[in-house]
Amino acid sequence: MTDRSQCFAKARRVVVKVGSNVLTASRGLNVEVLRSISQQIHGLMQGGREVILVSSGAMAAGMRRLELTSRPVEIPKRQATAAVGQAGLIMEYEQVFETFGKSVAQVLLTQEDLSNRRRFLNARNTLNTLIDWGVLPIINENDTVAVEEIKFGDNDNLSAMITLLMDADILINLTDMDGLFTKDPRTSSDAELIPEVRSITKKIEALAGDIPGALGTGGMGSKLRAAKKTMVAGIPMVIARGTRPEVLTDLFKGKDLGTFFVPGTVKLRSRKCWIAFNLKPKGNLVLDSGASDAVLRRGKSLLPGGIVGVEGEFSMGAPVRLMDTEGDVIGVGLCNYASADVRKIMGLKTAQIRGALGYKPYDEVVHRDNLAITSDEK
Repeated sequence: MTDRSQCFAKARRVVVKVGSNVLTASRGLNVEVLRSISQQIHGLMQGGREVILVSSGAMAAGMRRLELTSRPVEIPKRQATAAVGQAGLIMEYEQVFETFGKSVAQVLLTQEDLSNRRRFLNARNTLNTLIDWGVLPIINENDTVAVEEIKFGDNDNLSAMITLLMDADILINLTDMDGLFTKDPRTSSDAELIPEVRSITKKIEALAGDIPGALGTGGMGSKLRAAKKTMVAGIPMVIARGTRPEVLTDLFKGKDLGTFFVPGTVKLRSRKCWIAFNLKPKGNLVLDSGASDAVLRRGKSLLPGGIVGVEGEFSMGAPVRLMDTEGDVIGVGLCNYASADVRKIMGLKTAQIRGALGYKPYDEVVHRDNLAITSDEK
C-alpha cells in the first residue's frame, strides 16, 4: 500500500477541521454542507473510528445573524460576534447528531490552556472521556476571552495542536479548495493540484503565497504551518475540499483526493510535542556544526562545548530554540541553565562548568529527554 492508503487504513483516531468558507453561505450557515459533513463523521464513528471535530464558522455565523456586512475591527465586537455565532453553530450540530442518536460536546480553548502542563493534561483527559462515552467533541477557539497573547491565531493551528494533544492518527483539513496548488486556482487557470508533499520546503511555502480565505483567518500558509507540526510529530495531514460530496467517506475508501502531507518516520511522544509546539521559547541557543549534528542526527543531549551563541534573556528551566549557525531551527528544549550562566559556560567542557559558575547542577545544557526535534532534516 502507498503512504496514503496505509495511513487511512490504520487511522483509528481522526481530527477533522472544517473551515469557515466550507460552512457559510450568503445568508448564514450552510446547513446542507454542515449536515453532509456531520453524516460522514457519524459514518466514521459507526465504523469504529474516534472523531474529534474542530469547527470554524462562529464568526461568520455571528456576522450573518447580526446582519453585519464586514468583520468587526474592535476586539470586543469581534469577540461578541463570535459568541453569538458559536451558539447557533453548536445548535445546528446538536440537532443533526440528535437524529443519529449521538450527543455532541462544545469545547472552547485558548493557547494558554495547552501551554500550561496541568491544563493540557486536563483537556486531554476530558476529551478522552467524551470519546469513551461516544460523544463527538466539537472544538473551537474561545474567542470571547482570548487576547493576542493567548490566541492560537487560527483554527488550522488549533486543529494541529489538538491532533498532537490527542495523539491522533490523521488530521483532515477541509477547506474551500481541492488542496495545495502550484498557483491560486481562483485566479490562474493553469494551476495544478499537488497531490503529495513529503517536506515543507521554502519552495512549497512560496507556492502557498498565503492564499487567503474570504471569511476565516487562516489562508493556505497557515495550513502549511499546521501540516509542518503534524509531519514533524509523525502524523499525516490532508487538505481537501469540504463541499465535495462524501469527501470524508471517499478519503477513507482510498480515493486520492486533495493534498496528502506525508508524516515523518518518527512519532514524537506527547510530552515532546507539548515542549515543541505548546511552549513559547524565551530565547535561542546557537550551535556549531558538531553539536547540531549530534543533537539532530544522533539523538544526543546539548553540552556547553557546542554552543556558540545565546540570544535573549531567560531563567533556568525555560523553553529555548536550538538553532544552527545558518539560523535554521533544530528543535525546542528546556534549558538547565539561565541565559547569563549559559554565556559563561558556552564553549567549555563539562568538567569546566564548576570552575566557571561555582556550581554544576547538570552536565547538559539541554537534556535529550527535554528536547523535541522539529527539523525534518534528520
